[in-house]
Amino acid sequence: MAMGAASFGGWGLLLPVVPLAVSQSGASDAVAAASTAIFMTTTVITQLFVPRMLMRVGHRAVLGAGCLLLGMPALLFIVSVEAVPALAVSALRGTGFGMLTVAGAAIVAELAPTALLGRATGAQGIAVALAQMVTLPLGLVIFAASPTAVFVLGALVPAAGLIGVALLPPTRPAPQPPKLERVRLDKRQFLVPCLVVASVSAAYGGITSLLPIAESNRAAMIGLALAVVSAAMLVGRYAAGSVADRVGIGRSVVPALVSAAIGIALFALAALGNMPAALFFVAAVLFGVGYGACQNDSLVMAFDAAGPSRYSSASAVWNISFDAGTGAGALALGVLATSVGYTAGFTAAAATVVAVAAVALVARPRPDRLPA
Repeated sequence: MAMGAASFGGWGLLLPVVPLAVSQSGASDAVAAASTAIFMTTTVITQLFVPRMLMRVGHRAVLGAGCLLLGMPALLFIVSVEAVPALAVSALRGTGFGMLTVAGAAIVAELAPTALLGRATGAQGIAVALAQMVTLPLGLVIFAASPTAVFVLGALVPAAGLIGVALLPPTRPAPQPPKLERVRLDKRQFLVPCLVVASVSAAYGGITSLLPIAESNRAAMIGLALAVVSAAMLVGRYAAGSVADRVGIGRSVVPALVSAAIGIALFALAALGNMPAALFFVAAVLFGVGYGACQNDSLVMAFDAAGPSRYSSASAVWNISFDAGTGAGALALGVLATSVGYTAGFTAAAATVVAVAAVALVARPRPDRLPA
């Protein structure tokens, strides 16, 4: 949890800052949002190779390398936040984040009792959400006062995760069963959890990248709204984990998607301008609770579909969907915002989440509990 808080804290610190800095350097909204998109692109590419890395060198080595690669390159933003250098640094940082996301989720599944997996992933989600709740607004506040300071912190916070990594037990993925005993994995079982997390993450990528730009005259309020999103995610993640363990896996998905879609629709209304500040915070609560619940339930669904011998692979598939969605959402909504406006972009994101809710409702994932 300490390692997760440090790594995601470093990610959250610069998530809204880098697009804003690129925008202020003279780039368009689409180019600014591309800094998030390229970060997530290299994250996804790296995630493809992490299960093999975990088998070869174990979780601690992968997590340690991830902390360093996510953090240290942030110092290069001090030199330049022009489009090309900023995109290159974002790409490098994304490789570290790819290692951290897959290995961080997988080690929770390796260490937790199976019957408590929903709550264990929820507890890890609390650490991540608490860190983001603090760092998302803090990054914008520090950037307004001193861009250099926020980029130094963006390097140091993930590096502090090395302390947590050093205290982890030596862990490697569970060995694969002999070929004759392997059960063929039905990839269709991953369709719903992957669609769920990709759709809400796409909305999150667009909101965090573009809302500070759309409401640049109310930066402090937007920073606070993003903190509320993270706090609400904390509630959503652990609540969904408890439901998964006690009632059944997948039971929270559709209500969570509906909550997230309503929150995004309210952000779209707020982007019309001259809307009361309270609307931002209602939107933040609804979106955050839904987003957090979708994250947790979809992850447990992926672990359940894969089984203990494939936890690292399930983590990779889920994280690829998560991060590809975040990057694609930032880029797509950036293009829409540049061409037809912020309201249209957020409305499109809400419609996408509603469509995925319909798919999840029709698919009706099995309500089984995790085996004891």
